[in-house]
Amino acid sequence: MSARFDVIDTPLAGLKELRRKRLGDARGYLERMFCADELSALGWLGPVAQANRTLTGEEGTVRGMHYQKGDHAEVKLVTCLSGKVFDVAVDLRDGSPTFGQAHGVVLSPDNANALLIPEGFAHGFQTLTPDCEMFYFHSKFYAPDHEAGLDATDPALGIDWPLPIAMRSDRDRSLPPLAEAQTPGISFS
Repeated sequence: MSARFDVIDTPLAGLKELRRKRLGDARGYLERMFCADELSALGWLGPVAQANRTLTGEEGTVRGMHYQKGDHAEVKLVTCLSGKVFDVAVDLRDGSPTFGQAHGVVLSPDNANALLIPEGFAHGFQTLTPDCEMFYFHSKFYAPDHEAGLDATDPALGIDWPLPIAMRSDRDRSLPPLAEAQTPGISFS
């Protein structure tokens, strides 16, 4: 289907794992990180509004589960540039048959993959090694007044974090469980 990505469907409709096809020779390789033309067929909406990079130092750290609501709901393309993470998306789309379900994949430079996360999903990850560097493409600008999240340790989400949780921010520890969270206001279609 794609010239530069192998596309792997997940159990959550619209959530895709992408594996970059490397072109290389004795000098090294080239990977296409983003292609609006190819990704639009997979659900990418609009231009890239922002690109963000994070560095997380401690193994076992959990960041998330974050999302934006309403007109600020976004599509994200997330990849790991160094280290290894367990990356998770949770379906929060109104009327979705998989509402509240989570799906996770290991992202690393070695497996050259990314997660394409549709509007209406929460996102988070756990570092499986020290010094994990993540890179995100966002379809919408960050809107702090429309930001929300879920407690990543809520048993209702069924996320089996691979390592004991070493660290979470105060903000992430204060996020509500699924039963008390506001949904992004995106309908399943």
